[in-house]
Amino acid sequence: MEALGGLAGGFATALRPEYLLFAAIGVTLGTLVGVLPGIGPALTVALLLPLTHQFDPIGAFIMFAGIYYGGMYGGSTTSILLNTPGESASVVTTIEGFQMAKQGRGGAALATAAVGSFVAGTISTLAITFLAPLIARVALVFQPADYFALMVLAFVSVTALIGRSLLRGLISLFVGLFIGLIGIDVQTGQVRLTFGVPQLLNGLDIVVVAVGLFAVGEALYVASRLRHASEEIVPVRGRLLMSGDELRRSWKPWLRGSAIGFPIGALPAGGAEIPTFLSYTLERRLNRRAPWGKGAIEGVAGPEAANNAAFSGVLVPLLTLGIPTSATAAILLVAFQIYNLQPGPLLFANSPELVWALIASLYIGNVMLLVLNLPLIRIWVRILAIPRPLLYAAILVFATLGVYSVANSLIDVLVMYVIGVVGFFMRRYDFPVGPMILGVILGPLMETQFRRALQISQGDLSIFVTRPISLVILLLAAAAVVLPYLLPRVVAHLRGERGGGRFVIEAAED
Repeated sequence: MEALGGLAGGFATALRPEYLLFAAIGVTLGTLVGVLPGIGPALTVALLLPLTHQFDPIGAFIMFAGIYYGGMYGGSTTSILLNTPGESASVVTTIEGFQMAKQGRGGAALATAAVGSFVAGTISTLAITFLAPLIARVALVFQPADYFALMVLAFVSVTALIGRSLLRGLISLFVGLFIGLIGIDVQTGQVRLTFGVPQLLNGLDIVVVAVGLFAVGEALYVASRLRHASEEIVPVRGRLLMSGDELRRSWKPWLRGSAIGFPIGALPAGGAEIPTFLSYTLERRLNRRAPWGKGAIEGVAGPEAANNAAFSGVLVPLLTLGIPTSATAAILLVAFQIYNLQPGPLLFANSPELVWALIASLYIGNVMLLVLNLPLIRIWVRILAIPRPLLYAAILVFATLGVYSVANSLIDVLVMYVIGVVGFFMRRYDFPVGPMILGVILGPLMETQFRRALQISQGDLSIFVTRPISLVILLLAAAAVVLPYLLPRVVAHLRGERGGGRFVIEAAED
């Protein structure tokens, strides 16, 4: 009943005309950036951070959530019509969606993606409505040692599961931790890693880091590949509707995708990429007669539902524990810090109007996206024709003006471009960006919790393994490192194979 009362208050706030406008702007802009390849919600929110300093926090977060939700919707358009995922979580959709488009069934593919996203978004938002307050109450018993262990789990799991190389992930993480240490240590007053530059005494502004890493880095990377990229847009033929048979084949994958996406998205090692692959694999196992690889609609319906369900799941650890499990969630954490808000168990007690308005806006945004997406599909397709040089030049201009407007500092602009160059080389050599931004944001918080735990225990490190909660979380962190490498070898051994490499390849092909 408490959740229903909070949700009712959230709707009373979110249905105000000004917040409905913020929601409409967010979902429209999110769909647009999801449609454009390479411009995801993380980049868009990062670009808007400098411009929303003076915004009402409720309106800003409703808009940011709409951008994130819309990006999940829009990413399916390029996956289906361009064979290019607008978001990493839409990679799986390209496998069957593009084949459907080539056969003249692009309208049905887009329709099942949109309706499936609506179904999954509604189910997962219902789940977050009732689960998030419970998790927040449980998290109130966490001590500094437990929070330290939780951040270790976030670092380890994201580093181990994102990207192809654990070593590259660790390097990215430690670069982020290094950046997070720059400035004056608030507990001892010691100057760290400023190299004699006075402007670095207060550390690097997280907005500068986020915009440089996502906006500038992405723009430079895309510019370096413009001459090598070839894009063929498949036109949308026929009506944007599913036949009776396609609807019959889609509704079960929608429900299964929702069931997979939400719980995995809520895990510290979650995100939307893993559940989409799991959903696709499950549908192949359950529907062996479908024309897989040749336009099976189940391969669009399931992963797209899992994709959108994972979004609400990602909000659970962000709002209740202050732990981001995706790049966009990390940028949303930056936004909370800008407004002097700390996500975690106390957020529901200290800022209930904000939290429940945000959750209510998910229901509203979900309906807005369904109403917007199907009628405007052909407009989104035309937007794909925008010349890439013009688009990314505009991104660099907005990034520069936005960062300069925060503190009117040319040093900030210079730092932004330096980090942008670092981001470019990370993309160029396949270093994941997620662990780096996570290190920048959570590194100082982890250091603070570590010191507090040692102060409580009077310097006794055993506090991290004698508290049951922290011990369990640290064991989960160890499992997150070991299991991705151990399980394929164990299964391969049980199947009578030598080593696990062949199993991994077969699993990917399945």
